[in-house]
Parts: sequence; structure tokens; C-alpha cells
Amino acid sequence: MAAIDIVEIRSSSQLKKFIKYPNKLYKDDPNYVTPLISERLEFLDKKKNPFFQTANSREYLAYRDSQIVGRIGTCINYAHNEHHLEKAGFFGFFDCPDDYEIASMMLRVAMINLKKDGVEKMIGPVSYSTNHECGFLVDGFDLPPKVMMTYNQPYLPKLCEKFGFKKAMDLFAYRITKEMPVPERIDKIVGKILSRVGATVRNVDMSRFDDEISSIHQIYNTAWEDNWGFVPMTKAEFFYTGKNLKQIIDPRAALIIEVDKKPIAFVLALPDINQALIKLKGKLLPFGLLKLLWHTKVRNKVNSLRVITLGVVPEFRGRGLDMVLYALIYKNGEDAGYQWAEMSWILETNKAMNSAIGRMGAELYKTYRILEMKI
Repeated sequence: MAAIDIVEIRSSSQLKKFIKYPNKLYKDDPNYVTPLISERLEFLDKKKNPFFQTANSREYLAYRDSQIVGRIGTCINYAHNEHHLEKAGFFGFFDCPDDYEIASMMLRVAMINLKKDGVEKMIGPVSYSTNHECGFLVDGFDLPPKVMMTYNQPYLPKLCEKFGFKKAMDLFAYRITKEMPVPERIDKIVGKILSRVGATVRNVDMSRFDDEISSIHQIYNTAWEDNWGFVPMTKAEFFYTGKNLKQIIDPRAALIIEVDKKPIAFVLALPDINQALIKLKGKLLPFGLLKLLWHTKVRNKVNSLRVITLGVVPEFRGRGLDMVLYALIYKNGEDAGYQWAEMSWILETNKAMNSAIGRMGAELYKTYRILEMKI
């Protein structure tokens, strides 16, 4: 069999091949959602994406007989290492057929190059931060992924485990539908909890979006600072992400809790734009925009949400505000005509959040796994 060559990406044409490769790998998979090529190009642009002000990445393609047979990226996230006081490196954008020779060759190259840069532990898949897409899907392959969640075939994590990777953490995704109403006892105590805390709830004001992003940024970095794998986002990175999400935010599903007009908690649920993107095959223009409008505005194909983030500042934890936000998002989503929502992702070790979601009546329906290996 022909040798496998691993080539580091040096040009924009190679980068496009890197982004498009999964389209070939998953071309017959009805659950694969092709990302927008333009969005992926911008994300990986080290000059445009402020994430790379505190991180450095390399991308590789695997070739056999002049054909692309795999891809992988590596990243040293200096912000992560500073926050967690470790020398970790990440691998992500990992795709290949069910072929251990290809997978092991890519992982070996990734490991060798990360080790040259002083890395002592390799973690993945993380593309390229826990603030981005991360984890192998290991349970729940029967439905497409929600917006900003990953998808893969079952063999991919097994190839990594054969190479020597071990489980680092599982991430849970829960499903709740309009047929699973919020238990009446929870619905009744929402007002009592808010009154007891002295808090009010409001929707995100899209006309003051920059101010809102600034307030949420402070909550975000404070609420998760002690969580496993969390990386604080710089203001530039947070605004960059907010700008990209603004076009799909439904303010009815973006709530802020305030005490004395000071934001102390928030929740953001995004319309599952993947339900439209799955029809576009990665292309927005020339006809993609019309298709996107058709499958959202005209045919109303987007009928679900993903609760992407929920946070409460430390001094107000343990008072039921997380459950309040979940209950209100459920009510607002139902009133807006959404049929169901995914709540993801939740660390398996976050007992308080998993318990709150369970009391809501949601079911655990997908599991994602992050692996690690000393090098």
C-alpha cells in the first residue's frame, strides 16, 4: 500500500481543501452538517480571528496516492495554559476514514510537533478551545448536531483510544420538547426565587448590543472560571464571537437577570441554524442565501433551539437562578413556536447543573468525549 504523507498547510488553496475534506468523508451521511466555508476560512484566519492573539495553530492534510485521506490541526492555547498552569496542546479538526494507519500517522505528527514546542499533554478533539467546538460524539448518532456542536462516526474516538488516548471528560447534551412541560412545581417557584433574590429578568436589548456583550462578557469569565477546561475569553475575542452570533440571535431566547440593575446571570439559546445549513452544503453564495431564507423564513425549518451557555456569578449561585433561566427559556421558546431544545454542553462533573436540568424533565440524549494523552 502506498505511503501516507502528512503535509502542513501553507497556502489558502490548501486551507480550503482542509475545510472541505469532511464533505467527501461524510457525503453519504444524512446527519452531517457542512459548515459554511466562508465562516471556517475566517475562523482559521490568524489575522482576523483575535483568538490567535493568544494561541498558535498548525493544520495538516494526509495524502495517499495523491488523494487527501485525512486532516488534523494542532494548537497551543497560551491562555489555557496560563489559566490552568499546565503545558497542554490540543488537536482538533480531526477527520479520516476508519483506517488506523492514517489516524496514527496524523496523531504521531501532531504529537511530535507539539512536543517540540514544549507540550507535555495532548488534549482533543478541541477546535481549538473549549469556547469553540469540542469533543467526539460517542452516543446519540441518530440525529444531526445542533449549532456549534460536533459530529463524527463512532470509529474516530476508537482510533484515538487505540493510539493511547484516555478519557479526560464527558460532555452531556440534554433534549427537552414541548411534550415535556416544565413541572408545575418549578413553574410556580420561579417568581418566588426572583423575589427572594431581589432580581428581575429581561431580554437582551439588540439595539444596545455592544453594551450587552460587554456586560455578558464579565459574567461569562466570572461564572465559569473554576470549570474544568474553561479558558477566559479576551474582550476582543468575545466581541468577535458576539458579532458572528448576532445575525442568528433571537432576543426572546437571550435573557439577563439583574439585581439593582447589575447583570448577575444570563442564558443564551440559539436557533438551530444547522437545520438550514444542512441544506446548503457549505455554500452561502450565489444561491445559498436564497436557500437559507427559504428554509428559515419561508418554510420555517428552524424549529428548535440550542441552549448554548448559561451562567450565574459565584455570589448568587445555589439560589435556583439556573433553574429559573431554564424554565423561562422553555416558556419563551414555546411561546415563540420552537418545538424543542438541546441544552449543551454540560460537564459530567457539574452535578448542580445536571440536577437542575433533570428536574426540568429533560432527557440525556447525546454524549461527547474529550480525550487526553501524556507525551
